[in-house]
Amino acid sequence: MSTKFEVTGLFYESNGYKLRKYLNIKRVGVALSEPDLMVVMMNPGSSYPLDGIDNNSVSSEAEPDTTQQQIMKVMDAAAFNYARILNLSDLRTPDSNELYRFLKSKECSSVKHSIFSPNRKLELAQLFVNGVPVIYGWGVDQALIPLAKQAIETLCINDPLGILKPNTRYSYYHPLPRIYAKQLEWVQHVTSQSSLTAKAAAV
Repeated sequence: MSTKFEVTGLFYESNGYKLRKYLNIKRVGVALSEPDLMVVMMNPGSSYPLDGIDNNSVSSEAEPDTTQQQIMKVMDAAAFNYARILNLSDLRTPDSNELYRFLKSKECSSVKHSIFSPNRKLELAQLFVNGVPVIYGWGVDQALIPLAKQAIETLCINDPLGILKPNTRYSYYHPLPRIYAKQLEWVQHVTSQSSLTAKAAAV
């Protein structure tokens, strides 16, 4: 799948933490100036800059992780050419427990780590493309609810793609569940949703 898409991201550092502002996934050979799909997930995982520069002012080529491969599968099946991934938190870590610890720590408030916070409103406006399908997929841990609520209320998306956990308002299942069959199910579900959205828009 990675041969079909090129992946770039803006990696930066703040207060000793490694972060990523956004990640772009573009289909090779297709020229698009803006994303035709937006994705909001939990945080940057094991993706890293291939040039080794962790504190950059411009985007650089990135190594995709397995979660991003799930997004590529949806893009391939639903004919999307350019996806932009934003996260509830910019903190780079493949260990979700490390993120949860960070969110509860005193250091959390010293780092402007969420693009959905009011103090990063301008950045969000520059990066978020309105009028295209949006996937929500940050997971269902209770620690994420304040950030998820903030993102949902900031974006005001009527019909996001993704799988909302039953009887919840802010908990959308992660694209990469531990069980492989569930991973396939997530891709199939979101692909089907995007087809229905496209048909509704065409009517």
